[in-house]
Amino acid sequence: MIEHNHSDAGTARDAPAFGTFAPSALQARLIDFTRSRPDTWLGKRCAFLARRLAMMTFRGSLDVEVFGQRMRLYPFNNVSEKRILFTPQFFDPLERQLLAGRIGADFVFIDIGANIGAYSLFVAGLAGHGARILAIEPQPDVFERLVANISLNPSGTVKAIGCALADREGEMTLFLATRNKGESSVKFQGAPLEEGQSVQVPARTLLGLIEDEGLDHIDAIKIDVEGAEDLILIPFLRDAPPRLLPRLFIVENARGRWQTDCIAELEAMGYAIIAETRLNVVLERDGC
Repeated sequence: MIEHNHSDAGTARDAPAFGTFAPSALQARLIDFTRSRPDTWLGKRCAFLARRLAMMTFRGSLDVEVFGQRMRLYPFNNVSEKRILFTPQFFDPLERQLLAGRIGADFVFIDIGANIGAYSLFVAGLAGHGARILAIEPQPDVFERLVANISLNPSGTVKAIGCALADREGEMTLFLATRNKGESSVKFQGAPLEEGQSVQVPARTLLGLIEDEGLDHIDAIKIDVEGAEDLILIPFLRDAPPRLLPRLFIVENARGRWQTDCIAELEAMGYAIIAETRLNVVLERDGC
C-alpha cells in the first residue's frame, strides 16, 4: 500500500513549484467570472456556459487556490476537478457548511474516495495543526494528484493512503472510468470494458485501517465511492466499537447500487438525516 503525508511525498516535492501553471490573463478572468456567479438558475447557466468556453483555452493543468488551499487541477477527464476549478461555490456547499460547523480541536476526519483532495484540504484549512485527516484514494493516477495537492499546502495534517476500502483485506479490481476518473469503482457498473480499463489495487477494511492508524475517535466521515459504500460501511457499523463511530456521516446517495441500504442501517443505529442534497445524505448522531 502506498502512503504519503505532507512530509514524505517525494514525487510531489520534485514537481514544478506552485504557480508554474498559473492561468493566463484570459483564463483568470473566465475563472473569476464562473466563481462569482450566484447559486441561482441563471447564475449556474451563465457559469456553465463560461466554463464550456474556458475549457477550449486550456491544455494540461492549472495552479489555483480553492477554499484557501493551493491545488494543481486537471479538469479534462475528472468532473470533480472541473467543478472545483470553475465553480467551487457549487461544490457540495451545504455539506461543507455542516462539516465546517462541527470542526473543533483535535478534529479527526476520514475522506473515503478523496479524489484529488477537495474535502480533505477544505477541512485542513479550517481545523488547524491538531487535526488528523486521512484521505483515501485507490486510483493510482488520481492518488498522485492528491499527493501533489497535499504537498502544496503547509498544514501537515493530511495523510494520503493509496488503497481501496471494502469488506475484506487483500487485493481488488478497480474498474476505471476513462471519461470521468471520479466514477471509477470496485463495483463493475455494467459498461463494456476495453483494455486498460481496470487495475488491481490493495484493499483494506475501514476498521482495519483505523486500527492501524491508532485513531481513538473519529469526528466525521465522508464517503463517495461510486456505489461501493455498502461494502465499506456495513462491516464497519457491525464491528466497530462505539468510540469509533463518528458524530457525522456524509454519504453519497447511491441507494440504487447498494445491496444493503446504508442509510437505513445508520438510522437504525441512531443517526438522523439532517440534510439530503442531490448527491449526498448527511447524518448525525448525538452523543458520539
